[in-house]
Amino acid sequence: MNVPFSPAEILRATLAGVLDGLPPRHAAGAVERLIANYRGETPTHAPILRDRADVAAYAAYRMPATFEAVRAALEAFAAAVPDWAPGSHTDVGGGTGAATWAVTAAWPGGRPVTVLDWAEPALALGRQIAAANPALTGARWQRARIGGALTLEDTDLVTVSYVLNELAEPDRAALVDAAAAAARCVVIVEAGTPAGYERIIEARDRLIRAGFRIAAPCPHSAACPIVPGTDWCHFSARVSRSSLHRQVKGGSLAYEDEKFSYVAATRLPAVPAPARVVRRPQIRKGQVLLDLCEADEQLRRTTVTKRHGDLYKAARDADWGDPWPPWDATE
Repeated sequence: MNVPFSPAEILRATLAGVLDGLPPRHAAGAVERLIANYRGETPTHAPILRDRADVAAYAAYRMPATFEAVRAALEAFAAAVPDWAPGSHTDVGGGTGAATWAVTAAWPGGRPVTVLDWAEPALALGRQIAAANPALTGARWQRARIGGALTLEDTDLVTVSYVLNELAEPDRAALVDAAAAAARCVVIVEAGTPAGYERIIEARDRLIRAGFRIAAPCPHSAACPIVPGTDWCHFSARVSRSSLHRQVKGGSLAYEDEKFSYVAATRLPAVPAPARVVRRPQIRKGQVLLDLCEADEQLRRTTVTKRHGDLYKAARDADWGDPWPPWDATE
């Protein structure tokens, strides 16, 4: 029996094809230049992705990492609202559409999808790539300036991934407010850096003030217990490296880890995780150390030992970003 390919596998194969005809040295050079400028202090009226060569190189390099980060955020959100799936989706600043692919991985099947971005070459390539995914063949790819003047149609889900860093603070606030006004659920992903985390916290606060509850990663909708400037909340997603990744970075590993921060908020009833593993678990002889963000608004380290039985086995399998205890242990 034939097993259908997953969205991740289809995306990787399709991205390999977009580089056909583009000399490897040209692709690597485009990526190196774009890394130095993209997602930086660039005015929203001046897209950096200027032509198809730029877009193809950057999509092949960055789209898999964006896909995996957004998929991880969406899966954590889906676990908190297990009986719901979005009936419509708007991807703001979506470029070539990585978040739309992630939504089809989290909730299989088709739905009305709109991708908004300022860069027409990115939208054109996103439309071409989406033809390989049956769930996205009807998606709308619409040019729009992402900023204070943006208006959004009502939708079930809005995603905003790796976009806030491109905007000045007033435009960031306006975008989050527009998403909150239009959507039942909002998922925002940023780079897993201190600055990315700060932007996520700003967005989180605005969403809560707009009447949303936090579904993930936080186990509560109260203030983040991290003292500003002392640490930041972020997670990690494993990404398969393409030959272009290895060429640009000069590495030999078949994978890399994408660090990201995120917030998933909703107006729906939601059951957040009892606690969230916020650091890589430390496995020692006969015990596992878990750093947790807990529902009582505290950061706490807990030690799980063999005497905890099945929980010890679960702790040994726990990963950074997982709920604790596992969902099946709370049923």
